[in-house]
Amino acid sequence: MATPLIAGMAIAAVAYAGRYGIQAWQAFKARPPTARMGRFYEGGFQTVMTRREAALILGIRESTRSDKVKEAHRRVMVANHPDSGGSHYLASKINEAKDVLLGKAKGSGSAF
Repeated sequence: MATPLIAGMAIAAVAYAGRYGIQAWQAFKARPPTARMGRFYEGGFQTVMTRREAALILGIRESTRSDKVKEAHRRVMVANHPDSGGSHYLASKINEAKDVLLGKAKGSGSAF
C-alpha cells in the first residue's frame, strides 16, 4: 500500500522540480542585457575629436545608426549631467561626441 503513495510523491516532486527549472530558465532568458565593460579608455581627449573617440565616449560603435547614437547620448548624459553633480567639461565632450557621430560637428567643438 505504501509503494503507490511513495511513487506518486516521487512523480509529484519530479514534476514540481521540472516546473521550477522551466520557470528559472525562462526568467534567465528574459533578463535585461548587462553592459560588459572589460576596460575603460585610458587616454585623454584629443584636440579635435575623431569618430573613434566619439564612439568611445558614448560606448557605441562608429557605424551605429543615428537613433542609437541619440539613445546612447541620452544614457551617458543622464549619468554625467551638471545639474545632477556631473562636470560641465564632460557634458560638453558628450555633446561634441554626439555631434561628431551625427555629422553636425563644427570647428573644434568643445567650449573648453
